[in-house]
Amino acid sequence: QNPKTYAIVKQLLAEGNAGELQKYFGSRMEFGTAGLRAAMGAGVSHMNDLTIIQTTQGFCRYLEKNFSDLKKRGVVIGFDARAHLSSGGSSKRFARLAATTFISQGVPVYLFSDIIPTPFVPYTVTHLKLCAGIMVTASHNPKQDNGYKVYWENGAQIISPHDKGISQAIEENQEPWPQAWDDKLIDSSLLLHDPYSTVNKDYFKDIQKQCFYRNINKETNLKFVHTAVHGVGHKFVQLAFKAFDLSPPFAVPEQKDPDPDFPTVKYPNPEEGKGVLTLSFALAEKDGARIILANDPDADRLAVAEKQESGEWKVFSGNELGALLGWWIFTCWKNNNRDTRAIKDVYMLSSTVSSKILRAIALKEGFHFEETLTGFKWMGNRAKQLMDQGKAVLFAFEEAIGYMCCPAVLDKDGVSAAVITAEMASFLATRNLSLSQQLKAVYDEYGFHITRASYFICHDPKVIQQLFDNLRNFDGKNTYPKSCGRFKVSGIRDLTTGYDSSQPDQKAILPTSKSSQMITFTFANGGVATMRTSGTEPKIKYYSELCAPPGNSDVEQLKKELDELVNALEKHFFQPEKNKLQRKTE
Repeated sequence: QNPKTYAIVKQLLAEGNAGELQKYFGSRMEFGTAGLRAAMGAGVSHMNDLTIIQTTQGFCRYLEKNFSDLKKRGVVIGFDARAHLSSGGSSKRFARLAATTFISQGVPVYLFSDIIPTPFVPYTVTHLKLCAGIMVTASHNPKQDNGYKVYWENGAQIISPHDKGISQAIEENQEPWPQAWDDKLIDSSLLLHDPYSTVNKDYFKDIQKQCFYRNINKETNLKFVHTAVHGVGHKFVQLAFKAFDLSPPFAVPEQKDPDPDFPTVKYPNPEEGKGVLTLSFALAEKDGARIILANDPDADRLAVAEKQESGEWKVFSGNELGALLGWWIFTCWKNNNRDTRAIKDVYMLSSTVSSKILRAIALKEGFHFEETLTGFKWMGNRAKQLMDQGKAVLFAFEEAIGYMCCPAVLDKDGVSAAVITAEMASFLATRNLSLSQQLKAVYDEYGFHITRASYFICHDPKVIQQLFDNLRNFDGKNTYPKSCGRFKVSGIRDLTTGYDSSQPDQKAILPTSKSSQMITFTFANGGVATMRTSGTEPKIKYYSELCAPPGNSDVEQLKKELDELVNALEKHFFQPEKNKLQRKTE
C-alpha cells in the first residue's frame, strides 16, 4: 500500500523490464542472526513497508511461541535517521509499522520517540526486563541501505536457532494482518510507551560506574573533537562527557546533525580511516584538539585518532584501541579491587579475528580470556552466560572498532567507549603520556602484537566458493596448504567444515557454520591469518597478526615479516588476478 513502491513496480511492468523485476522479486531477503540488511526499495528483496510488516509478523508469532508473558512484558523498538526518498522508506516509518504489528496483537511496545544509538535497544531490553528488542538501522552501510537488528530477552543479539525459527515464522505470515498498514492506530493505544527520557537518564547514570577519575576530568586541558558522521551520536556523546564531568568535545559542524545522504563522506564508515576524518582533522587543527573521537552513524562503533609529536595524525586500528581500553579497564578494576582472590572471576573476551593482546595481558595478570566467533552476538551471549555464573566481564572487543566497556550493554557501544577513551587520555595526560606512548608501553610489557587486515571485493558467490574450495583441496583432494610462499603452515582451523588440526580429535571447539566461509592458518613463525566472507557485504576479508613475546622490541623487523606474510597470503591464497578480485585500495 505504499504509493511510491507501488508506482516503481507498475512502471517496470509497463516497460516490460523483466530483468529488474527479477531483481526485486526473484528472491526474498534472508533473515539471519544479524536480522535483515538490504537496500530500501520495492519488492521482496528490499527493505520496504511490506517486508517490514511481514518480518515483524513472523517475529511476533515466534515470540508468542517462546514467551507466555509477552503481552505483559513487551518489546522495545528504536530507529536511526536513515531515509530513502524514492521508495518512501525510512527507519522511523519502519519502526512505527513494526510497533503497529505488535500492538495489533496486544503486545506492549516501548517505541523510542526520537533517533537513538543502537546500544540503547539492548540496554532497554535488560533494563526494563522486556522479551526482545528491534533496532532499525543499517549502521555504517551505504545510504540506500537499511536493516532490522534483533535482540533476545538476555540483551544480546540473537544467535541460532532463533534466526531459523524467526525466518520460518516470517514465511508462514506473509499476508499483512487487517490493521498492519494503519500506523496511526498506535498513537492512541495504551500499549504504546516512550522509553526515551527514562533510558536517557538511566543509561548515563549506569555508565558512570566506569568513571574513576572525575577530578582529573574536571581539570584536564586536553581538547577533543567528536564527529557523528551524519548519524545519531552527537547529542549522546555530549551527554556522556557531561556525565563524566568532562568539558564537551568540539563537534564537527558539517557532520553533527543526522543526514541520510551522508553528503561529506564517500562511505559513512570511520573504519575506512583518514578519508572519513578529513573534516575532523581540520577542526582539531583549528581548535588545538589532540584527540578525535568518531562514531559510525548508529554510534555503536568508535574510531580514535591522535596528533603525534611530528604533527601527523595517527588513526588507531581497532586492535590498538582494544589493547588500550583492555589495559585501562583492567588497571581501573585492579585499583578498585584490593582483594587479590577476586581476579579468578574476572573475564575479558574478543573475537577470533581480533588481536590476541588481551590473552597476553590475561596470562600475565591472572584473569581469564576467552575468544568467540566473529561478531558481538557471540560475545554478548557469552558475557551474559558468564555474568549469570557470577563472573565479572570487564571488557569485550572486535577489531572492527567495536567495544563493550560497560556491563549494562551486552553489545558494542560507541558512546560509552568514547567517553571512557576520553577519561583514559585525560588521566594519561597527567602523567605526560599520549595514547600512542601508552600503547607502546602496553606492548613493551605484554609483547608486541602487530596486525594487518584488509579485504577484496567479489560480487560472484561462485568465485568465492571456488577460492575456498581450492584452499581445502590444495595439493589433491581434502588437503590444505602446507606452506604459503616461504612461510610454513603449522596449523589449520576451518570453521566452515569444523576441522581443527590442533585438536586431538581434529574437531574445532568453536561453533561451526556451513553458510559462511572461515579458515584460520597458523604459521611456524608465530603468525596467524584468517580468511572469511562477510555476512553483510560482498567482501572476502583477511586478518593477520604476528605476536612476539615481551622483550622482542624490534618492531620494524616484525612489521616487515608480517608484510611479507600478507603479500604471500594475497598472492598464493587469494590469487586476485586469476579470481578477478577488486582490492580495497581500488
